[in-house]
Amino acid sequence: MTAPLYQYPAKTLLGRVVAKQRILAHVRATARFRDRLRDDVGQINWHAKLAHNTLNLPGTDDVQELQVFVITLKGDDLHRDVLRAIDHAIPFPILFELQGDRGIRVTAAYKRPSQADPSKWVLDDHYASSDWLPAVTPRQPLPTAIDLKQLYQQILRSLLPVSARQGEALPDQLERLELLESLKKDAAKLAKRLRSEKQFNRKVEMNAELRTIREKIANYDT
Repeated sequence: MTAPLYQYPAKTLLGRVVAKQRILAHVRATARFRDRLRDDVGQINWHAKLAHNTLNLPGTDDVQELQVFVITLKGDDLHRDVLRAIDHAIPFPILFELQGDRGIRVTAAYKRPSQADPSKWVLDDHYASSDWLPAVTPRQPLPTAIDLKQLYQQILRSLLPVSARQGEALPDQLERLELLESLKKDAAKLAKRLRSEKQFNRKVEMNAELRTIREKIANYDT
C-alpha cells in the first residue's frame, strides 16, 4: 500500500553503521540465515532515534524510544527472518526503510513489552509494509502526536492495508487484519478447488461456502 515517507528531524539523526556481527550475536544463526545476511544486505544503518531528548515527545511504558533503521539491499527484497533478527537484537520498536534498486519500502512489525515480563519484548508475526516508492519521493513531516506511543501507532497504522474502525485499538486492528488475510487465503484455495470440481452437487456446496467466506471478508474489511 502507499504510505508516506517521513522526514526525521535533524536532532534525531544518528547515521551509525550496525555491524552484521552484532545481529549474529543475538540470534541462533543458521547457515541459510548467514547467507541471507551476507547476500541480501549491503549495510545496516541506525538512521534515527525518536526519543524525548531528540523529539521533545514524552515516552511511555510501552514506547520509551522508537528507532529507525535503513537497510541497503543487494537484491530485490529482504527476507522477514533478517528483519526479525534485527528486531530481536534491539530492545526498542523499530521502523525499517529498505532501500534498493526498486526504491524505498517502509516496513515494521508491532513490538511491545511483555505483560508477564516487561524486560522482554513481544513481536507481532506480521510485518506491515508500504509499496515500493521512488527514491525521489518527497518526505512528509512526522504525524502530530502527544507522546511516542501515539506517534508509533500512527506510523504503524499508515502501513496497514485496512483502516482502523472508530475507537479500534491497534492490537484489535492487527487481529482483524490477521483474520482477514486468513479468510482471503481460504477463499483463494476454495475458488481454485471449485474450478476443478466436476460434481454439480459438490459445486453448489462449495459455491455456498465461498459466498459465506466472502461475506466474512467484506465484514472484516470495513
